Amino acid sequence: MSDTASPLDAFIAGLPKAELHVHHVGSASPRIVAELAARHPDSKVPTDPAALAEYFSFRDFAHFIEVYLSVVDLIRDAEDVRLLTYEVARDMVRQNIRYAELTVTPYSSVRRGIPDRAFVEAIEDARKAAEAEFGIVLRWCFDIPGEAGLASAEETARIATELQPDGLVSFGLGGPEIGVPRPQFKPYFDRARAAGLHSAPHAGETTGPQTIWDALRELGAERIGHGTSATQDPRLLDHLAEHRIPLEVCPTSNIATRAVATLDEHPVKEMVAAGVLVTINSDDPPMFGTDLNTEYAVAARLLQLDEGGLAQLARNAVEASFLDAPGKAKLTAEIDSYLAGWQR
Repeated sequence: MSDTASPLDAFIAGLPKAELHVHHVGSASPRIVAELAARHPDSKVPTDPAALAEYFSFRDFAHFIEVYLSVVDLIRDAEDVRLLTYEVARDMVRQNIRYAELTVTPYSSVRRGIPDRAFVEAIEDARKAAEAEFGIVLRWCFDIPGEAGLASAEETARIATELQPDGLVSFGLGGPEIGVPRPQFKPYFDRARAAGLHSAPHAGETTGPQTIWDALRELGAERIGHGTSATQDPRLLDHLAEHRIPLEVCPTSNIATRAVATLDEHPVKEMVAAGVLVTINSDDPPMFGTDLNTEYAVAARLLQLDEGGLAQLARNAVEASFLDAPGKAKLTAEIDSYLAGWQR
């Protein structure tokens, strides 16, 4: 926190928070990415943390996926997985994130040669260590990388339902949306849901509202990742608001991937005005030059929020989370207590 930080920035920094839309590999800090790149010198990813800023400058969503996958390729053994997971948790704690659901893509690592059980054991070991040492609670959303097709869906569903680690709470779908229709993944979501996992796919980030409808009707979505195009369909907005289906909104990400032209044009204002349960998230924070605190500051500006409004955003994330009822009550009480102390 700099000496010139505003009172609102100071409030955000101390606010207990939950994050629901943040990617495992996409959360790797420049320091960790550079360290992994140095360990794997055949990669084209820069080993200089300063050079990573330029490397993480995206022309469009397709280019973002290309760069993202080059970083995924740095995760080659269980030690890499454990290191990444533990360090991501450490970075989250610095932002007063108390609970996070990380979107994890086991298929990307397993197909690169990491045994599925070793992968699961590595993230679980890091999760338990982070909770014991830092007090942060981590949970997993195992997601299908849509660009890899139905073979990846089959493998992700198998790992999720057969291994089902203690931290796993949901099943997702990421990657590009254009040319990757949601309905084809229905059988895999059906299997995951039958195993007790929640449904939380990405939808409507770079495609229209029909993709969101497909995620709701075909995949049984309980939360929507991004949902940027929802505002193009008033009936969809009404449906989301009526059924209290949350949107995981990631403002800076949407600009970085060109899903939205400018922050001032971001549809989050229309979402909130329609009564939709909105949560604020960072997606792939180091890649987009952001973090959750920054995203809360962006939301404060776009939505004209004061401290009370920001605390409500934090409560929204807790409500929308797949945390158990005692955990939700505890974190909500923390938020309320922090706000009350700030206002004295």
